[in-house]
Amino acid sequence: MDPIILISLASVLIVGLALLGFIDRTPKPPKGTYPTTRDDNDPAPGGTAGTDLLERPETDDAGRTGTAVAEPESPVAAPVPATDVEDIEAPPALETPAPAAGRLARLRARLAKSNNIFGKGLLALLSSDNITDEVWDEVEETLLLADLGTAPTMELVDNLRERVTVEGSRDPQRVKAMLREELVKMVDPGMDRRLDATRRQDRPAVMMVVGVNGVGKTTTVGKIGRVLVAEDRRVVFGAADTFRAAAAEQLATWGSRVGVDTVRSHDDGADPASVAFEAVKTGIEQEADVVIVDTAGRLQNKSNLMDELGKIKRVIEKQAQVDEVLLVLDATTGQNGLAQAKVFAEVVNITGIALTKLDGTAKGGIVVAIQRELGVPVKLVGLGEGPDDLAPFNAEGFVEALLD
Repeated sequence: MDPIILISLASVLIVGLALLGFIDRTPKPPKGTYPTTRDDNDPAPGGTAGTDLLERPETDDAGRTGTAVAEPESPVAAPVPATDVEDIEAPPALETPAPAAGRLARLRARLAKSNNIFGKGLLALLSSDNITDEVWDEVEETLLLADLGTAPTMELVDNLRERVTVEGSRDPQRVKAMLREELVKMVDPGMDRRLDATRRQDRPAVMMVVGVNGVGKTTTVGKIGRVLVAEDRRVVFGAADTFRAAAAEQLATWGSRVGVDTVRSHDDGADPASVAFEAVKTGIEQEADVVIVDTAGRLQNKSNLMDELGKIKRVIEKQAQVDEVLLVLDATTGQNGLAQAKVFAEVVNITGIALTKLDGTAKGGIVVAIQRELGVPVKLVGLGEGPDDLAPFNAEGFVEALLD
């Protein structure tokens, strides 16, 4: 056979075999899938154990191709590690202090409980059919027991005696009216009892709170802060009582309840004057309305401690004037509280009195005695243990409660 023909036949045969092999060849698997059968526990490339093989692209209604994604039934929040869940605590909600207005009226019943000497004893004596000298002696003794003080007692008895003699009235209601008028006059409603807690043009008002140990001074600072917050004033506390370990923590707790910042030192026995200075500085920076500085309880016979109180005032006044010095007294201490007030008045210029524990066994006459002795008004009275049981003092309301 012609060699050319043989070569042509061989070429046709080779080409045919090549085409047949190409047609029978198994197609290469798509990228990302296994080339062989995968067991259930074999991980898929780029996935997690148990994930099925990638599905073919699906088309949407418009004919576009894309990876099919299941739509969640509802939004799912990102998981939070279990260790973090225990550490996450919602911030405590701030308390809303009760308005200061009307507190004395609301707590009038508590105040009345502690002063039956006025309400019952005096009225019983003065409304008797025959008011003899012995009766007036009993009236005088009753007023002295009520801590009214010697001079105020004599003045009140003399005025009442004259009015009863002139009018000749024995009507209990009329006698009560006369007693009320004389007591209101002695408590002096004309005194300015407003707290100096109004911001100046370029600085906050600065208030120092002083008093001996155990009168409830730090608690009173916390309650004053609540009164001012209720009036929408911005307050900063200064925990300058660095001698009592729990004082700063106690004050910070009061502040945190109503959103008041407390400047404090974490070092035991830190310099109280430096803490007070930083508190006023913070108040200036924050443009606060008032800075209230709590000081250590000081025994009146400890001259070095009283000197320290004077130092605090001098250091504060390097950057701001002290506008209010509030002396906290325990109403149950009676004439001893009056002695304390005299000593404090010699060290700092006291501008007002906060009288605590007036709801228990207190004798209301101390209000008159302190005001007469110091010439400064009682501005606040504590009438209970509740956080909002501190009330602005009102002369008429106070006397009405005494005589109820």
